Amino acid sequence: MKIISYNLNGIRAAMTKDLVGWLQLENPDIVAIQETKAQPEQIDTILLESIGYHCYWFSAERKGYSGVGLLSKTKPKHVEYGCGIKEYDMEGRIIRADFDDFSVISVYVPSASNIERLDFKLQFADFFLNYINEIQKNIPNLIICGDFNICHDEIDIHNPKGLKNVSGFLPIEREWMTNFITKCQLVDSFRFKNPETQIFSWWSYRQNARAKNLGWRLDYHFVTKSLKNKLKNATILTDIVHSDHCPVLIEL
Repeated sequence: MKIISYNLNGIRAAMTKDLVGWLQLENPDIVAIQETKAQPEQIDTILLESIGYHCYWFSAERKGYSGVGLLSKTKPKHVEYGCGIKEYDMEGRIIRADFDDFSVISVYVPSASNIERLDFKLQFADFFLNYINEIQKNIPNLIICGDFNICHDEIDIHNPKGLKNVSGFLPIEREWMTNFITKCQLVDSFRFKNPETQIFSWWSYRQNARAKNLGWRLDYHFVTKSLKNKLKNATILTDIVHSDHCPVLIEL
């Protein structure tokens, strides 16, 4: 089974860059999408269905902002839209699909451009940790895909010393991620399979950052430890360009 997580930074723009053609070639079983920046009626779902996907969208109330989605070749038993907390659900942050013996979550953790949004981000992060702990009581096999807007370790960012005071690499954010992995008993799939490899998944559009590889690893597949031994491959597809992020992939 092949699962891709991809922050598209606007699904409509990505589809003009032959996103659907690439998906057809790559042929993942499940795609977790973040930052759709579209309402469901604005997305060409029919085209995605034509290449074999069941499509599920959870958009922000504010148009052109945030939003998550899941595409799956197999129809889920159940899809859970949002988390039941209005301030998070109005931003389209979480969607979950339940299958026979596992569930997949697409999550888009807020970014923080100022102190108010940093507080919101940390509140969401703390909520999400407890949310995952609670879900695991009923769903032991869980795959959490998404843009966490946090680099965990120095290897995950191009300039750890120069960016230590920038949101996305703040000590408090990195500490949260350590706690998230530990308390929820999760495995960072890419780092598990590539313990010493430095590859990034996001580059700023400024300063020619992608060409210079001045990147951050913000996009993750976390799996519960029950799935650790089923991980065959975990990689980051840096050559794929539909967004300022690139897809991250696991195979189980």
